[in-house]
Amino acid sequence: MVKFLIVRFSSIGDIVLTTPVIRCLKNQVEDAEVHYLTKKTFSSILAYNPYIDKMHFLEDSLDKVVRDLKKENYDYIIDLHHNLRTSIIKARMKPLAFSFNKLNIEKWLMVNFKVNRLPGKHIVDRYLDTIRLFDIRNDGKGLEYFIDPADEINLADLPETHRKGYAGFVIGAKHNTKKLPKDKIIAIIRKLELPVILLGGKEDREAAEFIRKQAGDLCYNACGLYNLGQSASLVRQANVIITHDTGLMHIAAAFKKKIISIWGNTIPEFGMYPYEPHSDSQIFEVKGLKCRPCSKIGYQTCPKKHFKCMNGIDVDQVAKVGKEMF
Repeated sequence: MVKFLIVRFSSIGDIVLTTPVIRCLKNQVEDAEVHYLTKKTFSSILAYNPYIDKMHFLEDSLDKVVRDLKKENYDYIIDLHHNLRTSIIKARMKPLAFSFNKLNIEKWLMVNFKVNRLPGKHIVDRYLDTIRLFDIRNDGKGLEYFIDPADEINLADLPETHRKGYAGFVIGAKHNTKKLPKDKIIAIIRKLELPVILLGGKEDREAAEFIRKQAGDLCYNACGLYNLGQSASLVRQANVIITHDTGLMHIAAAFKKKIISIWGNTIPEFGMYPYEPHSDSQIFEVKGLKCRPCSKIGYQTCPKKHFKCMNGIDVDQVAKVGKEMF
């Protein structure tokens, strides 16, 4: 038996992006046993993944986690997070470790000087590069998300207007500079003239309710009503997904959905665009802005105050493509 510990602490999207590593290790390394260390908050993302033999969770005490992990006698650690905490874990446990290159210098050069030294490679393929010494090949199956059967949403429980098909619109993101302004979202939904379900967490519900009231009767606010697995079920059953750069975008890619991804202050060149989604998927971004990217993650407000990266998105074209994909 060859025993692996994969480490990735956050976020929803990042953990979904590690699923090809999990699957390829389990399927391609003889007698592989695959464990995964993450935060308890993200346990549901991998709870039904059939390629994981055991889950471990980082909670309050790093010392306790290390003590528990030492008992497992791992052969290898696959560090896909690569920060101070994972460095401590690797130093204390001392198995052979393989660490992901986060390209921090390359991203810093792109953000601060617009000098592009990025490899032009998706983060999934870079994750897989981390385990290349095990003769792992990309099996081409893409991302995976396994839904708890209890979380599957019956379309009969949705408003009657949405039971025969709908577009999912993921309105949230961790940082505001990755989100369309509400008036832009409303304009797109009105121009779509299709049933739309607004998707997001509890933190998005107030904004979603404002959008719903302005967008019309074909707009249903599901933000905060469903857990992650249930939201994933709604994504899986949608005709098309319109989304910012966020976790549900990667879940949509796992289901090979038609995706319209809309990019603000961050850029697809960082390697986090939808991985092998439906071939009709499209990316919308405002190219040629001297200030973009202004961050590798995002801000609460536009540093330049004009927010051209999102205000310049062509809502007519987004709606046109959405209709064509539906």
